[in-house]
Amino acid sequence: MPSLHDAATWRPLLRLLCAAHAETLSAPGGHVAGQIGPGAWSVPLPHRPPRPGRASPVSDHQEELDAVGLVAEALKEDGSDGVSFVVEASSAPGGVRLHLIEPGSSVEPGIATAHPGTLLLADGALPEPVRRLPDPVPDAVPAPSADVELLQRTLRERLPDAVGASEEEIAAAEARLGVPLPPELRALYQVVRGRYEDWDDFRDPYDTIGCELFPLGKVYVADAASRKVLWRFGAMEAVETGPEDAVQQLVGSPGWIVFGDDGGGDRMAVDLLPGPDGHVGQVIVIGHEGNIGAGLVADSLTDMVVHRHFDGRPVPRAERPPLVAHVNRASLPGIEAAAHPALEVLSIGAWEKEPLSLAPVFGLPRLRTLCAHAGTLADPCEISRLPHLEYLELPPAEWRVLLDSGAVPTGLLAAGIEAHRQRDNPLRTIALANEILALYGRPPIACITVPEGAARTGSRSPSPDS
Repeated sequence: MPSLHDAATWRPLLRLLCAAHAETLSAPGGHVAGQIGPGAWSVPLPHRPPRPGRASPVSDHQEELDAVGLVAEALKEDGSDGVSFVVEASSAPGGVRLHLIEPGSSVEPGIATAHPGTLLLADGALPEPVRRLPDPVPDAVPAPSADVELLQRTLRERLPDAVGASEEEIAAAEARLGVPLPPELRALYQVVRGRYEDWDDFRDPYDTIGCELFPLGKVYVADAASRKVLWRFGAMEAVETGPEDAVQQLVGSPGWIVFGDDGGGDRMAVDLLPGPDGHVGQVIVIGHEGNIGAGLVADSLTDMVVHRHFDGRPVPRAERPPLVAHVNRASLPGIEAAAHPALEVLSIGAWEKEPLSLAPVFGLPRLRTLCAHAGTLADPCEISRLPHLEYLELPPAEWRVLLDSGAVPTGLLAAGIEAHRQRDNPLRTIALANEILALYGRPPIACITVPEGAARTGSRSPSPDS
């Protein structure tokens, strides 16, 4: 099997890319880029639409499947999770150069692009919302609706053939979780243990309980580590729990005990550390598409199962200055409108007026994230007046100004480069990323050039001229 770094592995795909992008790859500086993983890929090849009224046959894409398959097999042989690549025009007539990108430990994966993802500037650093722990709730109590006996009696009436978990099984689950099961959840599993083999019709327990019940062995604590949040998304969020909230709006909590699924990927949990207006043991739903927060389902398991309550209760929202501010042509009209002492995240987007000064937010004690689109900042060096930044995302030109001026903030934990996916050459973005990584003593992104016709040879270089 050819190696991932062998030209033979890539030659069929290169032929397809050169045919599809002949004009681009014949011009100086022309390039195309993509990503390939063992089971998925993002490769810039034209899609052939099927004829009306029929599905697209595999044969229409067989060449692409075969070419990508060679690379995918090489990835498996090398034990790699995936590879990004850049094909650029070569000085040789009709030739191209292939570069394979190895991000290493200093970069979070990008999303379907060869441009580097978030630069990790400190070992083990996490976005602030992921680091946030729940506030103590010394006065929280179970809801009046919580009734263990009524819950068990109702479950036995509605599911007379249910098989309950043994005390040994419950004890083993509690030992694994590190916390005792709350009374209502323990009572539920004493009646229904949640194993699929116990049922001829899977709908019976779902319809009775109101969710897909997990077996005890799959019950887990939904702490922050259980919710995989990329830096670029976590840095743009803020934890905000008001006195009117029943649920603490965290990434995760050691008090969230997940016991089921709503059938669409959202997790159902019992909440032992509720918000100021919540109850111990309330049922919450943790969305699979969001990065933060959870919603109230019912004040208790009894309320959900017996009384069929699934919609929480209305929450009157108090007006507060936003912790995450978006300044752009459709939202806030300027940085002055965003500035207040509690501001945590400032995002400057599409802007058609004069570039903005950061002066209104100088020295704000909680401002930890700044993202700015190209040309929106009057003076990028003003960023040095934001002493608490943890995450900074800028276009290449603004990063260039900071690097040349020695003004890159020293306290960053992570950074992003806002590169145009098609227009900007990923190799140049990588070169810039390596300059930033070097300031923090982090390992560089490796870019391996695969010479045509060579096998397992190549030179490493962070620059586009390698």
